[in-house]
Amino acid sequence: MTAEEAGTGQQKARASGPGPEAPPGPDPGILITIRSLLPSLAPVEQRVAQAVLDDPAGVAWRSISELAGSCGTSATSVVRFCRAVGLRGYPDLRLALAGAVAHEDERVSVTVSSDINADDDPVTITKKIAFADAAAVTDTASRLDAGILTEVVDALAAAPRIDVYGVGASGFVALDLQMKLQRISRPAYAFPDPHMAATSAALRHPGDVAVGLSHTGTTVDTIEALAEARSNGATTVAITNFPWSPITEYADLVLLTAARETAFRSGAMTSRIAQLTVIDCLFVMLAQRDIPGTLDALERTYAAAQAKRVRGRTRHPKGDSQPSANP
Repeated sequence: MTAEEAGTGQQKARASGPGPEAPPGPDPGILITIRSLLPSLAPVEQRVAQAVLDDPAGVAWRSISELAGSCGTSATSVVRFCRAVGLRGYPDLRLALAGAVAHEDERVSVTVSSDINADDDPVTITKKIAFADAAAVTDTASRLDAGILTEVVDALAAAPRIDVYGVGASGFVALDLQMKLQRISRPAYAFPDPHMAATSAALRHPGDVAVGLSHTGTTVDTIEALAEARSNGATTVAITNFPWSPITEYADLVLLTAARETAFRSGAMTSRIAQLTVIDCLFVMLAQRDIPGTLDALERTYAAAQAKRVRGRTRHPKGDSQPSANP
């Protein structure tokens, strides 16, 4: 094993937890795995990965020499690619792709790709967006490790303070996590501003939890804040789409999303929806730890929010006054 392979193996262990490799077989998640690992593969392996993603059904029926020839590489490189994505060899890849294709055929009735084309009409665009968003939720749910989720919730439940770091689109998700946790009386603070994140991270202590949100896992501001919090003893959690991305080097626990970005929506909706899926899972699992306390906090915060709503009658669009349906 090369030094590079050893390093990537250690990062994969942080994301997936201890235990043996998944057994080979029909695996609908193999395409999700390949997409997530694509940026970190060697250039030759990336060519093989792209060929698999472009035509998984075709590759499932090709021989190893045919695939290697079409990618301009050798059979040995194809085997290295298989091992890089967690399989023992090419027969396992073909079997996994056959299962993935059958799974995808059930879902992709709109199009093989959810990428939006310049000549797509409004109906097609709507269907593609709906497909991509639904896939982000279901693929992320299938990818989440229940053991890692439990460890994160354990840390959140015991934490005297929770910091959440994220910028750009991930900053909105950070604020959502803060809002959810504060509604059940958990001490959470979101820092979409990099300077505020850095100063807060510098004041973290052992027992605190710092959560870093980055779809690509390469956002410098979020990585630096998470690294600073970890250096001060906080338990660090990364929520990212790519298991070997730089942010995982500073995370004690890694939760993986599975979002497919498209040409017109890069870094936008699907990544945010996938992150929100993880956030909702964490929130519900944490709330479940103390149901009486959770219900009491939710009732009190709901009552406080209700006091900020307009009561009485609302104006109908045509000008008539109508009773409010949601007082």
